[in-house]
Amino acid sequence: MGMYRTYFTRISCSCFSLFFLCEYLIYYFVLIQCSWPVLDPRKADQTIEPKDSNQMVKVMLLADTHLLGPKHGHWFDKLRREWQMYRAFQTAMFLQKPDVVFILGDLFDEGQWCSPEEFNAYIDRFHSIFHVPAGTKLFVAVGNHDIGFHYKITPYLQKRFTDAFEAPPVRLITLEGSHFVLLNSMAMEGDGCFLCRPAEVLLSKISRRLKCTKNPSQCSKSISLSQYSRPILLQHFPLYRESDEDCNEPDEAPEDEKSQKFRERMECISRESTFSLLDMLKPRVSFGGHTHHGCHRYHTLSNTHEFTLPSFSWRNKNNPSYALAVFTPNNYEVSKCYMPQESTVIFLYFSGILMILIYAAFSYKFLCRRQRLFKVH
Repeated sequence: MGMYRTYFTRISCSCFSLFFLCEYLIYYFVLIQCSWPVLDPRKADQTIEPKDSNQMVKVMLLADTHLLGPKHGHWFDKLRREWQMYRAFQTAMFLQKPDVVFILGDLFDEGQWCSPEEFNAYIDRFHSIFHVPAGTKLFVAVGNHDIGFHYKITPYLQKRFTDAFEAPPVRLITLEGSHFVLLNSMAMEGDGCFLCRPAEVLLSKISRRLKCTKNPSQCSKSISLSQYSRPILLQHFPLYRESDEDCNEPDEAPEDEKSQKFRERMECISRESTFSLLDMLKPRVSFGGHTHHGCHRYHTLSNTHEFTLPSFSWRNKNNPSYALAVFTPNNYEVSKCYMPQESTVIFLYFSGILMILIYAAFSYKFLCRRQRLFKVH
């Protein structure tokens, strides 16, 4: 009897170890390989003099978490994806310890359709999964799945999300002399609607404040910022591009999708809005999401690097990732951190289960043989 107890104990421990590896330890094994990028002094903007008090800001950026709602998605799919995102995010918090986290839209999958009660449940789940420790700030931009595309947005949906996450159409956040502009991409329609017109006014004010800070002799000090630096643009949609054809990243779109033409205001903001933003703000770097695939582009007219972040959810991407960036007023650097691939986890499960079954079969055969020998003697 004792031999069988030992046999079942070993099988149980093997199953638990496999589960613990695939659902917990793998995140540490993979994400510990990520590190913060190092600033290159040669890339510093020599026209901007940072203050001695300025500290480097460590920023984590991700997009398209798509928490499933009550209408679509199987309960196990919801449980699985949310556990994966929870473990990846909390492991990143423990290992990388960012100063700030930006989540760039499509927090929810059914935000535009859910009832007030369902939306409140969404908020609780979001803060449970993406809880940040004391000392780390969390900001979000709104996405089309949160409140709808431009033509479906109502004042109620806009206000509901804004009140829940302090996410107005345009927001300026200054951290250690670096200016971050969070933008509602759906407010870039340019039709003067209840959402677009206030966003245009706010962007104009921010543009003027930046120009006044850069050239203080031309403006009143009352509207100037504490110091000038080229801003960082953050929104859900990418800037205008025809397609993903020129994107060459490990997490880029599949080849059959890369050549598909983007529709302005649907897959990216319009050409006019893009030129307007680049002209008004002259951002040094722009971050977006929405396409669920990675991309890096360079806009020569404004000297702006653009990074499109892939979806943070394994439901949309086998190899999800997030960005790690460091900023000072006159310099920045960006790197990408790749999370465990779901195909790797599935392979580990199949391999581990196969090995456990083989071990169980041979061990059981050995036990039966020993039992027969004991009976003979």
